[in-house]
Amino acid sequence: MRARAEGQETASLLAFQLLMDLCLFATGSPGRNVRLARIFAGTDAMTTETAPIAHSSNAARTGVLIMLLGMLMFSLNDVMGKWLVSTYSVPQLMTIRSIAALIVLTPFFIKRGWRSLIQVDRPWLHALRSLLFAVDASAFYYAVAYMPLADAMTYWLAAPIYVAAASPFLLGEKVGWRRWTAILIGFAGVIVALEPSAKSFSLPALIALAGSAAFAFALLLGRALRSTPDTTLIFWQLSGALIFSLVGVGANTAGWAPMDMQALFALCLLGIVAMMAHLLVSRSLKLADAATVVPLQYTLLFWAVVFGWMFFGDTPRWTVALGAALIVASGLFIFFREQQLKHRGEIKE
Repeated sequence: MRARAEGQETASLLAFQLLMDLCLFATGSPGRNVRLARIFAGTDAMTTETAPIAHSSNAARTGVLIMLLGMLMFSLNDVMGKWLVSTYSVPQLMTIRSIAALIVLTPFFIKRGWRSLIQVDRPWLHALRSLLFAVDASAFYYAVAYMPLADAMTYWLAAPIYVAAASPFLLGEKVGWRRWTAILIGFAGVIVALEPSAKSFSLPALIALAGSAAFAFALLLGRALRSTPDTTLIFWQLSGALIFSLVGVGANTAGWAPMDMQALFALCLLGIVAMMAHLLVSRSLKLADAATVVPLQYTLLFWAVVFGWMFFGDTPRWTVALGAALIVASGLFIFFREQQLKHRGEIKE
């Protein structure tokens, strides 16, 4: 109980300090960037090592909560994207979305310095990660334009399996048979709940599969680049998405549709929501192992049910309840198994 109370106190203190630093950043007070930059970079005043919080139990819990919030933001992005892509082409949507996010983050980019954002270690790795995220987003918007949102989400929820399969080889992370079993059970729950339709092997479905694979490997590269500040990662990611979408616009200029102020606002909001979601996911992967937090993408199912009912009139089926139970049980087991291994010392903190 005492350890738990101390952990809660530490988490509360960190949250308060981060809030204060954000306020200082906004008001332009002296020294506003010091602690904020350390937190974004994965270091804190309590240590001099890079990203040490990625191995603490308190940080792992925080990473789980941040991933859950990121999944909520992704779900909102999915609903908005499906609505907008019925009117606007994917390249146009991606272009406005990327520009809006870049404009919102420009003050942070200026404070950090453009040279430090552009001159990075392993630039080709950053470029590859940016390309993968651009392919991921474009593929999703294309897929939901031609197939039900639930079907497309089924393919994207396969990403944790790709990550878990690759993380021991590419990242050196240990994934035991128990967590492997839990991940497979969670994916089985997705299949039970969403019941992919007869469109499973259509061109949009194949594009969805390619997009989900791109998303998984982008997450892995984000983990490999965990020593890079979040502001740098998101700058490369948004810049890559903008370049990728502009190429698409140039290839089909006739596909650009006129926009009124309401549509422009909606497209810009889509970019801001997506930006926040990616920032949250990137941060969660620095706080906890990929095999711990990535399976929590299964919570997209819960939001798919809620938002599907709210915006599209979809009524949840009994299979959704059964699948959701399997998915939640899988995610909780993975999280608590990770904590158990850390307490035993089998995973270094």
